[in-house]
Amino acid sequence: MPKHLELECIHCHTRIPLNSSLTGCPNCGENILEARYDFGQLKPKEWVQELKRRRTNLWRYHEVLPIHDPEKVVTLGEGGTPLVKSQALAATLGLKHLYIKDERQGPTGSFKDRQATVAISALRELGVKELVVASTGNVAISYAAYCARVGIKLWAFFPSLTPGEKMRECALYGAEVIKTTGTYDQTKELAARFAKTKGVFLDRGIKSVAAIEAMKTMAYEIAEQLSAEIGDGQQWRAPDWFIQGVSGGMGPIGVGKGFREMLDFGLIDSMPKMGIVQAAGCAPMVEAFERGQRVATPVENPMTIITTLATGNPGRAYELLYDYVQEYGGHFVSASDDEAYNAIRIAARYDGISVEPATGVSFAGLFKLVYRGLIKPDDVVVLNCSGHTLPVEKEILGDQWQRLVDLTDKFRAPVLPEEGLLAAVDQVEHLKRVLIIEDTPEAARLIMRLLKSRHNCDVQIASNGLEGLKMIQQSKPDLVVTDLMMPEVDGFTVIDHVKSNPQTRHIPIVVVTAKELTVRERERLEGMVDMLLQKGSALDDAFVENLVQKLDT
Repeated sequence: MPKHLELECIHCHTRIPLNSSLTGCPNCGENILEARYDFGQLKPKEWVQELKRRRTNLWRYHEVLPIHDPEKVVTLGEGGTPLVKSQALAATLGLKHLYIKDERQGPTGSFKDRQATVAISALRELGVKELVVASTGNVAISYAAYCARVGIKLWAFFPSLTPGEKMRECALYGAEVIKTTGTYDQTKELAARFAKTKGVFLDRGIKSVAAIEAMKTMAYEIAEQLSAEIGDGQQWRAPDWFIQGVSGGMGPIGVGKGFREMLDFGLIDSMPKMGIVQAAGCAPMVEAFERGQRVATPVENPMTIITTLATGNPGRAYELLYDYVQEYGGHFVSASDDEAYNAIRIAARYDGISVEPATGVSFAGLFKLVYRGLIKPDDVVVLNCSGHTLPVEKEILGDQWQRLVDLTDKFRAPVLPEEGLLAAVDQVEHLKRVLIIEDTPEAARLIMRLLKSRHNCDVQIASNGLEGLKMIQQSKPDLVVTDLMMPEVDGFTVIDHVKSNPQTRHIPIVVVTAKELTVRERERLEGMVDMLLQKGSALDDAFVENLVQKLDT
């Protein structure tokens, strides 16, 4: 069937042909445009029967996707992910129908594979050869994989707190990886300026037609799968609630569009409520909703370690989600980082599903919506499991899952302070609060004991980089003592983050490390730290005494 596709301005409803250079409505300037299809030739009952004969992937819904030429489709088998019914966790919550849309099963392990297949296919059809994207991880990884299949060059910009494993995976696919020291919002601005200066196509996120269209395929799959789970297999069914943790809000906006299309098409007879969940340290949507405001006030300095949800300025996305909740029902709720990580453990141990922190936020939000009585026991609830726990499972478990064989006595070595940086500690005046970031408990306790014996100051300990960053933001210590070698967020990333934040860049930093530093690593630390000390394989009193002497004024 020939496909008739146009774009419609969400403000003035002007219809516009699809093309690669279009960035907004030529009539009113609105920058969010939605795809519109002519369903006149598509008969619902016949189409539903036809779908049963197709492969269970995303492109089975090609009639409602913005691609004209099937030969231009770039696919890795995405879509068709399982709808898993929760057992023990649902029973604990008192829910009869809790389902998890398992997007971990995508080719690169997240629901962003949907976005990548549609976006890259559309760009390929439009002749785009080079692309810029800003990402906290999953989008860039998916884009890199799909770009690699068709030879599109990808420039991927990441904020500094993005897990190193995610950036390395992106680079593995051949993308040009650029790490910044700024926030995600600042990184997006840099990527946009880079694309404009270089004359390269920029992925526009929530403003991208292909991205919204891609996300709506989750709605089509859910409605079709629920018809088999709790229906007659013929009439499709929308859930009563759709739950998702959000940063920019693209996922639920696309899902909402999909359900609206199915309602107009006669495939479903109701719309789901939306449970929109944000990390408490970066929750501009939740804060605006609680104030009854349709426009969100941006968060300038996100205070969450869950970087995938650290979009401080949701822009127009919040307005669209707010309007959806006002029309169809739902709620905005936030969850702390600790609540999210606890929810990850609960989901894994109750239902055998290990999820990424963004999904941990979703589960934590679900718990709150149930406890507050907004979600009822008989409601059909679908939660988007947006990605897999890897590579952050070390932060979830901590160090208590393993047994330690102590070889300290076998590997003591003298402390060798780096010349030229020793005088930096003399800059520290009125020392009242010291934060030690050290993942070896014995070393941390030893430094704390000797500092407290020689200084009238409060000493705190963070057992990893993520915890350390949170404590720096909360307590603003007078001095930070940090190791370099820590899992996930290492000392280099801690230093980058502290020095890039105007509120913390003044804090002196002392680095203690057993790592043999490369020339590049030394250059990276130069000008960023006030003191660099090289330690042996284990800390001893001589090393700590040396440090105390340098601090003693």
